[in-house]
Amino acid sequence: MAEIIEQHIEDRLPELLQLERVGLFTRKEIKSVIKKASALEYKVQRRALFKEDFINYIQYEINLLELIKKRRARTRYVFKKEEIEFSIVHRIQNLFRRATAKWKEDVQLWLSHIAFCKKWNNKTQISKIFSSLLAIHPNKPALWIMAAKWEMEDCLSSESARHLFLRALRFHPESPKLYQEYFRMELMHAEKQRKEKQEFEQAKMDLDELDFPEEILNGGLARIVYKEAVSKIKGAEFHLSLLSIAKLFTFARDLQQEMYDHLQVLHAGDPLTWDFVARRELELESQLPGELASKQRKAEEVARREERCCAVYEEAVSSLATEAMWKCYVTFCLERFNRKTNNKKLREKRQERAMDVFKRAHEARLLSEDLYQQWLELLLGLGLTEVALGAALAMTDCCPDSAARWQLQLQVLIRLESSEVDERFEAAIQHLRAKDCLPLWSLWVEWSEGAHSEADTEALFQKSLLATVPADSVIMKEKYLDWAYRTGGHKKAKKVFISLRENRPFSVQFFKRMIQIEKEQETCKMLNLREYYERALREFGSVNSDLWLDYIKEELNHPCGKPENCGQIHWRAMKMLQGELVEEFVAKYTLLQIGQL
Repeated sequence: MAEIIEQHIEDRLPELLQLERVGLFTRKEIKSVIKKASALEYKVQRRALFKEDFINYIQYEINLLELIKKRRARTRYVFKKEEIEFSIVHRIQNLFRRATAKWKEDVQLWLSHIAFCKKWNNKTQISKIFSSLLAIHPNKPALWIMAAKWEMEDCLSSESARHLFLRALRFHPESPKLYQEYFRMELMHAEKQRKEKQEFEQAKMDLDELDFPEEILNGGLARIVYKEAVSKIKGAEFHLSLLSIAKLFTFARDLQQEMYDHLQVLHAGDPLTWDFVARRELELESQLPGELASKQRKAEEVARREERCCAVYEEAVSSLATEAMWKCYVTFCLERFNRKTNNKKLREKRQERAMDVFKRAHEARLLSEDLYQQWLELLLGLGLTEVALGAALAMTDCCPDSAARWQLQLQVLIRLESSEVDERFEAAIQHLRAKDCLPLWSLWVEWSEGAHSEADTEALFQKSLLATVPADSVIMKEKYLDWAYRTGGHKKAKKVFISLRENRPFSVQFFKRMIQIEKEQETCKMLNLREYYERALREFGSVNSDLWLDYIKEELNHPCGKPENCGQIHWRAMKMLQGELVEEFVAKYTLLQIGQL
């Protein structure tokens, strides 16, 4: 091994001598480089190899290249690059090759190699790396796409990119992303061919000797890819993704129309299709003459386009009355309503349309929860409180087992200061399962704190502890303790703690909060703190090492603490903690002893 390392160090000597001779490095720096390189060489030549050693060596060589670059810029010396930089680059390439051969499964290592080659413009090497990478990782579509993009955009080889996509589709015949990128590549190839032909025509060159098939120029290959893709992958969403790619290329008008016609035939019952067809009306060219460009005429034209969109949506909801379809219609109306306009008539028309569509979707019981929230916010923003109140009360009739709807309804009632809040809370708790009621109990006690007396709020807290499932009651106990401290101070908080201390389950935060409350008092009693810590450790001593450390720190730092108890607490912790928590506790306790924690 030593002979190999010596040979590698000797191979460095020509470049190091050149660095010293041209004044980029001093003799002292050369010796430092040799020393560091020797240490790194020993690590990558030993029998037990580690990936971190190769990464560190590569990073050192890259940093050396960056330093040489800065020194060249400072001294303005630009010669001898072949003897200096290229030698280092070649060595880095060898290290990357060894590392990727050893750890083939590490994709990031391969990508780092590719990024380095790109930086040094080694195109031939990149193609070879991609070839090896894809042979080992053919199950990753993203790598195939990356390789094809490299061939298409950097190597300007459409043929190589096409071969890569075709090979990738053999491994992943149902990958949407592969088909999308392949489709895009063929359209880019056609556009490139058209530009080349145009340039040749402008140069008045003879096109008979050049091969520019009309079918390819019009996107014929892209059409084949599209047909194959939609036969393999069903769904309007994928179809629309291909159509959105085609719309980026102006020469592909015929292909776009063909795809649009197929969309309406193949996915007539999909809400996304109707949504696209309706929104397309906004993109159609204006029917007004070009000279009529006044703001009023423009607003009228926009209004006509929106009417055409709504006509399509109306046809859609009549033939496809689903929640998804109504959501598309409502979303469109909201988008148009939120667009700024100075035309009062257009703004009023948009508002009227949005309110009408919301109301009809609500009456059809096909309005989703998120849209209910937007509707209520819109009504409240417009000052239509009566309508908002009616909508809020009616939204749970069609779906009484939805906790989100009840919560939204109650938030609106609280905001409007309705007299029915308590009654609706009771109704919600009756209709919903106990495990879904935590958000409602939290909202109820928060509202009660400001609306009712302390006695009523406390009764509500106690009721919630009995009504919620054990996991949720833990959170309510924390809220109860916080409320007690806010309203009645330490005395009331302690009373609540005593009433709950045997009422399992608990959370660590419940005990920590009580400890914090005790420590905030002017006369913090160590006796009380010990009781809280002991109760917390009884519940969580086997799974929480920080509690033991906090207990020890309390005995050490409190004026009435007993440092002699720390040894006993440490012994108990070692007995109770399990697994890796023991090592974690020992490490933190050691830091505590030396004053680092």
